[in-house]
Amino acid sequence: MGRRCTARGSTRSSRWADRSPNPCCCTTTRRTNVRRRLGWAVFVVGFASLWLLCTPIVADKLSAFAERYPALNPDRPVNAQAVVVLGGGGQRHHAPEYNGAVAEPIMLERLTLAAFLARHYSLPLAVSGAVAEARPMAETLSRSLGVTPRWIEGNSRDTYENAQLSARILLPAGIKRVVLVTSSAHEWRAAHEFMAAGFDVVPAPAGVLAPREVGVFNFIPSPAGLMRSNAAVYELIGEPMRRLQAALGVREKFDRAVRRAAPVAAPPAAPESPVEAGEVSQAR
Repeated sequence: MGRRCTARGSTRSSRWADRSPNPCCCTTTRRTNVRRRLGWAVFVVGFASLWLLCTPIVADKLSAFAERYPALNPDRPVNAQAVVVLGGGGQRHHAPEYNGAVAEPIMLERLTLAAFLARHYSLPLAVSGAVAEARPMAETLSRSLGVTPRWIEGNSRDTYENAQLSARILLPAGIKRVVLVTSSAHEWRAAHEFMAAGFDVVPAPAGVLAPREVGVFNFIPSPAGLMRSNAAVYELIGEPMRRLQAALGVREKFDRAVRRAAPVAAPPAAPESPVEAGEVSQAR
């Protein structure tokens, strides 16, 4: 009888042991639940952020924060000596329909405004961009817009180098006051880089914020809205970084392109006298 009781007791105790919770299993389950909740939270936040950034109404609000210069009024005279347009926004090196290089939409928007201002004010035109951008910019200007750039700077990799390498070409030629054309969100940072390089700048932003979508379409996500949000957020982050780098002087120390690169200039053309006109105040 004793043996039977012992056997039964051991069987019962083993059953209770099987039913008792395993600490390792509980810990693993908790971790899995936490990770699952965290994953869902990241997904919801990411999806909602992407949705909002794609909506035109949010994109326009961000653009309003990033754009600090108003559009240049072409009816007002400028006391400038040249128009400078910056690269950026994409290009195709071989477009079959043109049998040559061509600028993509964002760059084309800048070039169109630059060509208009150069003709309107009878000013020479300078382009500044990366190695891959210089040829498409020059070809698009001369072939499609009827303006041949007098100066071509094609070694810059960022806005700081745009300003520094353009100064190497233009300042020795006596060009100090320029109409600076770039995208509207980029204009503030670019203008300050050019002023730091020794230029007097008349800002001429391209693609200035204006009503595009109407009614319910302001709340419908679109690729155009995402592109505007991307440009605005990039500049809202880029401007504090520009100030920090300028304060620390890191660009001057490590930017070898500015110290060593030889700017690529277009063949010299017949000199043109700058237009004498009234001053245009800069928005600060």
